[in-house]
Amino acid sequence: MSAMDVPARGVPAAATPAAAKPKPIHYISWIALALMTTSSVASLRAAPTMAVYGLACIFLYIVPAIVFLLPTSLVSAELASGWSGGVYNWVSQGLSKPMGFLAVWCQFAMTIFYYPSLLGFVASTLAYVINPELASNGLWTAIVIMVCYWTGVWVSSRGTGSVAGLASGGLIIGTLIPGVVLVTLGVVFLGQGNESAAPMDAGHLLPAWAGLSSLVLIVNNFLSYSGMEMNAVHVGSLRNPGKEFPKSMFLAMGLVLLIFILPALAISWVVPADQLSLTAGVMQAFDAMFAQFGSTWLTPIVGIMLVAASLGGMLTWLAGPSKGLLLISRQEGYLPPFLQKLNKHGVQQNILVTQGLITTVIALGYALIPDVSSVYWIFSVITTQVYLIVYLLMFVAAVRLRRSQPDHPRGYKAPMLVGLCGVGFAASLAALLIGFIPPSQFGGGNPWIYFLIVAVGALGLGLLVPFLFYRARKPSWKTADAETADPEAEVAQS
Repeated sequence: MSAMDVPARGVPAAATPAAAKPKPIHYISWIALALMTTSSVASLRAAPTMAVYGLACIFLYIVPAIVFLLPTSLVSAELASGWSGGVYNWVSQGLSKPMGFLAVWCQFAMTIFYYPSLLGFVASTLAYVINPELASNGLWTAIVIMVCYWTGVWVSSRGTGSVAGLASGGLIIGTLIPGVVLVTLGVVFLGQGNESAAPMDAGHLLPAWAGLSSLVLIVNNFLSYSGMEMNAVHVGSLRNPGKEFPKSMFLAMGLVLLIFILPALAISWVVPADQLSLTAGVMQAFDAMFAQFGSTWLTPIVGIMLVAASLGGMLTWLAGPSKGLLLISRQEGYLPPFLQKLNKHGVQQNILVTQGLITTVIALGYALIPDVSSVYWIFSVITTQVYLIVYLLMFVAAVRLRRSQPDHPRGYKAPMLVGLCGVGFAASLAALLIGFIPPSQFGGGNPWIYFLIVAVGALGLGLLVPFLFYRARKPSWKTADAETADPEAEVAQS
């Protein structure tokens, strides 16, 4: 519950016993909120994808930060400070309940492709602990994905609450420490007179233009910045949200950019773009740097740190999105009773198992398609496409709510909301459309096959499946009343 909810739900003093005291509001500083936001957004996993561009990765990170990260942060802060229940309630109030279901469905559906891409990174990283040649082996990648996912389902189905704390530790173990080491070694590498594998002159500040396909890799950065609507729920814990929240977001944006850009540059200094694996690029850079300094024994240690952090993040994500979908479906009857059943630990095991079967089928793509990097990229794009649908709905709902409920109490009002929503909506739509174009780095394949895979994955799973569920719904599918469902359940972002 947000601290903003406390006074709104308070009981008049005359009706309370003398001993009763209002629940204290636990304020946090804007710097603390910035660090919380950084921990939930920043990651090294996307670094190899942008390292392909060398110095131009700075431009490709800053542009989506301005046109997507900033609007998303400020708009979601206004929504979170005025309406509880997360994106489902925002879209339901601003548009309609079916659109709210579509939004919460897409939050869940994107994880179906997110897990294979995340665990594909885990497989390639783990390969450097065992045998680096396995990093490009599709069968190895598929096996690791299936084993890790089903192990995660087993852990989550037992109602283990301790996994929630793994995400905060993951920032330090799997992001900050390896990131600082990677950048430090990269600077020392250049300081010793070694030549950078990527040109570092002003002529390479912008990506080479090869038509629309040269813009496609920027789409992956939208997913890197996603999840800001989750952190917005903390806006009510600031003493002065109007002034402190923007400061917090600008600081978080700066920290996130540093964590994203510097490791990507360090990788581009050491590993040539044509040799870079999108899944194993981080470990390629560590391996090359440790070899340069005669410390290759550190490579497996770093690999274990990255794997541990990624698996911790997966566990914290695993039950969250499906729980939000479950609670809304029990209240409104959007899913059949089979998918709404809980096990003895109160966990939505049937949803997790069904999701696992689909994930297993998707994982086989790694075994069937020779190029692991291509599969990783396709899954990352589909994940982004599905999640962008959530943001398109959120921006439209925010404008509608500002106009239809102008007097509704809000703890924070975003400046120039319509303009912010316009920029965010246009950027999200452009990213969604560009994602259907094969990137220039994968120009050797059939573009129509690429388009078909992305379209079936993104539009089929993101739009067609929820439409079929909605059309097939029955009154008997409602298994919980509005009073017994938890409308404030929301996805936990790692």
